[in-house]
Amino acid sequence: CSSPRIMASSLRLQKRLAASVMKCGKNKVWLDPNEISEISMANSRQNVRKLVKDGLIFQKPQKIHSRARVKARLIAKKKGRHCGPGKRKGTAEARTPSKGVWMKRIRVLRRLLKKYRASNKIDKHMYQELYMKC
Repeated sequence: CSSPRIMASSLRLQKRLAASVMKCGKNKVWLDPNEISEISMANSRQNVRKLVKDGLIFQKPQKIHSRARVKARLIAKKKGRHCGPGKRKGTAEARTPSKGVWMKRIRVLRRLLKKYRASNKIDKHMYQELYMKC
């Protein structure tokens, strides 16, 4: 049971140098367990670079970071889930300001009035009267 501990301590320098040379973390460095004696002889960055080139040391691939759960949650949110009182931080006014609702409504009405005036459904006097009312 003590051999992995001895191995780890003897290759600590090499692992650190390899991580620095390959510009990755120490957890991503793989040292060939069959070539421990050769790897332990490498005590400089240049030697470590040579071992990387020879394939005795290489960088492990990145782990998969799945977005499946995120996608499922977004689909549920589109359906209106996860929006209950327990999920809300701001006040109703902070979440959808009444000013924004008002602006949206008034713009729709004004756009409609302009369309009616352009298509001669209403004259400019009626337009002005309705514009002031809406």
